[in-house]
Amino acid sequence: MLFGNWGYGAARQFDVTGTGAVELTKRHHTFSLTKQGAATGNLRVNLSWRMRTSDFMDDRSTSLGAGLRHPFRKFTPDVVAAQGPAMVNVDLDLACMYELQDGTKGVVQPLGNILGSINSPPYIQLSGDDRFGSGAGEDIYINMDHRDEFKRLLIFVYIYDGTPAFDRTHATVTLYPGNGPQLEIALHERAPEARSCAVVMIENRGGDIVVRREMKYVYGFQSELDRLYGWGLQWGRGYKSKV
Repeated sequence: MLFGNWGYGAARQFDVTGTGAVELTKRHHTFSLTKQGAATGNLRVNLSWRMRTSDFMDDRSTSLGAGLRHPFRKFTPDVVAAQGPAMVNVDLDLACMYELQDGTKGVVQPLGNILGSINSPPYIQLSGDDRFGSGAGEDIYINMDHRDEFKRLLIFVYIYDGTPAFDRTHATVTLYPGNGPQLEIALHERAPEARSCAVVMIENRGGDIVVRREMKYVYGFQSELDRLYGWGLQWGRGYKSKV
């Protein structure tokens, strides 16, 4: 089995979670999909998140108690207190800016319903939009059988409604390659005023597909991330349909 002894070696080279996933951290921030034989098939990128309540109460005790008393509560969005008397919901979106080897550039994102395509350029597709922090989250699929056509892919997360509340969410981006271990990047840095976060870059380095942890928060939206990474796209204001 190709990955039968993977866990032992990974423990020395990477940070591994209790589930056996590789956690990309400041210390171990890159991972070669090619060298691990994981650069084929569809790469699924998942964003899962839920509201953080520990700032206002003991999360461990109250969440457990509430879960026992109200078993269906987990299916409804949590509301958290903003600075002051207002109450807000936070809507995190998963997106991907791409640059292909032929110079084509663009974005796949919920805003504007730009969902992409898995079987034709850009070979990247968004499954849908999770507005409430459900268990399933949001998924982007990347067709790694066309990896030679990719130059760089920037996976990022932004707060659609404009409320700067990254510090009030437990959010994780997880990469599920067609083969090999899953990769996890936790968005746990406190950035209370940030509205967007560049999470991970996937680069084609002369045929070697490398995943690199970024974790760069910015106070603006897609256009600010674009300037930070020199993408050169034109951006305009967009809105989601009401639910």
